[in-house]
Amino acid sequence: MIEKGEVFYGKILLFGEYGVIFNSRALTIPYTHFKGELSFASKYKYTDLEWAQASNQSLKKFADHLSILQQQQALGCSMNIKQLHRDLDKGMYFESTIPQGYGIGSSGALVAAIYNRYAEEKIKSDRNLSKKSVFKLKDIFSKMEAFFHGKSSGLDPLNCYIQYPLFIEDSTEINTVAIPRNKFDKGGAIFLINSGAPGKTAPLVRYFLDSYATKPDFKQMIDADFIPTNNESIQALLDGRGGDFFNLLNRLSQLQFNHFQRMIPESIRPIWEQGLLSGDFQMKLCGSGGGGFMLGFTQDYEKARVSLSSCGMEMIPVYKNV
Repeated sequence: MIEKGEVFYGKILLFGEYGVIFNSRALTIPYTHFKGELSFASKYKYTDLEWAQASNQSLKKFADHLSILQQQQALGCSMNIKQLHRDLDKGMYFESTIPQGYGIGSSGALVAAIYNRYAEEKIKSDRNLSKKSVFKLKDIFSKMEAFFHGKSSGLDPLNCYIQYPLFIEDSTEINTVAIPRNKFDKGGAIFLINSGAPGKTAPLVRYFLDSYATKPDFKQMIDADFIPTNNESIQALLDGRGGDFFNLLNRLSQLQFNHFQRMIPESIRPIWEQGLLSGDFQMKLCGSGGGGFMLGFTQDYEKARVSLSSCGMEMIPVYKNV
């Protein structure tokens, strides 16, 4: 049976979307508002049984994928696939509040849960894992999560599994970090805005890579402006330099608004622009964009709330200084 306490939270990529493909810095945090856990469906369970059955069928396909990887010795770890199949035959599914296609780690949490339950000689989750263990987990998770997206960096499941903020400095350096929130204004906050529809990662990543490869101006913007601004934003946040951080964040938001229009849902574009013009808040992509949640930052939570409410948008708090 499933052990108690095997709950895995969603994640939010605060910085690094798209740039991380070209080795930019990235910063990702666990988001405890959404979570998932392996469970068993039964007529006595108070849940959406049709949804549970669909999850179970999806997990069976995932298990077949893992079985093939293991047979090819391409998984990077040994997993008890037989037990996984037995549990799935008993109706196991992933009970989750993490919306799919919204950029907050629905597949990452699932991958973390499956690894945690069925990996043999697993690397236990710990804030102070060695570099070797961190990168081994990242490699395993990238192969597992590729089933859902075609390609994966492994960072989402890694964050969902370790459950601490992760600072990805480059392709060879990943560390847990603390964000010095007490150095920012008390009215400051991070929040999500719901675009109203899920997004799809794979086609947007293909579009980004094609633009980078075929449009010299776009490549120049990414290399000389977007990635440096992303990296400096992360450093300012970790250093607790509030004024510098919001100036850089405004620059990053403007760059995304100007050059990532395809990734910004139409329902969000006027709101994003309003934030740029008013200065009440700054918007940026949450993951690949295209739909799902968009990420917002503000130095004055109440002012941003009123401003967004006038547009018919509700803030979903991620963090609020008190």
